[in-house]
Amino acid sequence: MLRLRRRAAEPEPEPTADLALEARDLERAFGDNRAVAGLSLALRPGELYGLVGPDGAGKTTTIRLLTGLITPDAGVAFIAGRRVAPGSSETLEALGYMPQQYSLYGDLSVHENLWFFGKLFGLSGHAMRERRDRLLEVTRLARFGDRRASALSGGMYKKLALACALLHQPRVLLLDEPTNGVDPVSRRELWDLLHEFLHEGMAIIVATPYMDEASRCQRVGLMHRGRLLAEGRPDELVRAFEHETLLLHTDDRDALEEDLASHDEVLAVSPHGSAVRVVVRAGAAEAFRRTLPEAIRLEAVAPDFEDVFLARVRDAETASGVGGPRG
Repeated sequence: MLRLRRRAAEPEPEPTADLALEARDLERAFGDNRAVAGLSLALRPGELYGLVGPDGAGKTTTIRLLTGLITPDAGVAFIAGRRVAPGSSETLEALGYMPQQYSLYGDLSVHENLWFFGKLFGLSGHAMRERRDRLLEVTRLARFGDRRASALSGGMYKKLALACALLHQPRVLLLDEPTNGVDPVSRRELWDLLHEFLHEGMAIIVATPYMDEASRCQRVGLMHRGRLLAEGRPDELVRAFEHETLLLHTDDRDALEEDLASHDEVLAVSPHGSAVRVVVRAGAAEAFRRTLPEAIRLEAVAPDFEDVFLARVRDAETASGVGGPRG
């Protein structure tokens, strides 16, 4: 008699100790589009991590996977030592989430929005008032308590959304492009707020397309086509950059940019005032110089974070056999 051997159940994955957030090999596809492809990352308490990439890189899908709003096709995520699962009360208690799109009730006032979200998290009485008053103070919204959310400026609206996400004192905060559409002063104020809460031990992920914001983070992950191309401290990524950055001064910037598109050794091209900023593959700068017309004045400059990102994207596209934008 033939006996079928039972397949042993796979052990339940365990979180890594002392991590506030952990994602292992997350995958998520929408039809033929692999929005997230084998992504892994980890944060410790008190760490600010920037998930950096252009629109379509997979940042929002990653954030939604980490919140449990959508389920992964493969992989696992943990928040505060608990496995992320849709509708999990443990995930919701440990997590603050500020989506990219509008998330407040426009016809409710600042106070009413805070009270509503406080009730959702089970806050009431003295604890609710104490937390609300502190958040109104640090966001400088106290004198606008009776103003409807729909009547707030873009920056004030984002600060109110942040306050609502922080009411229950989450251990992890996920922000999806929080400064999109916000004026420069409000952007700076939002970042100052984030650093204040970091000092309290909160772990924060900020998804952003802005390279200047990436430089404010303790660590960053450069994301493209659902994958992390590189990860580390922004200053370390710049220092380790192996390619060369040049500034080309010309009287006809448009013509020069068009000509540079045919150079295989050129990894990235971006306008820089009347000049053109170019990233040239390591070891190819001297040969590249000889191809330029004498009328073009060339200047070697230090790379910045945007140079690193654009070059990493180009390297990834070349490795996969897919042509990509140079700038």
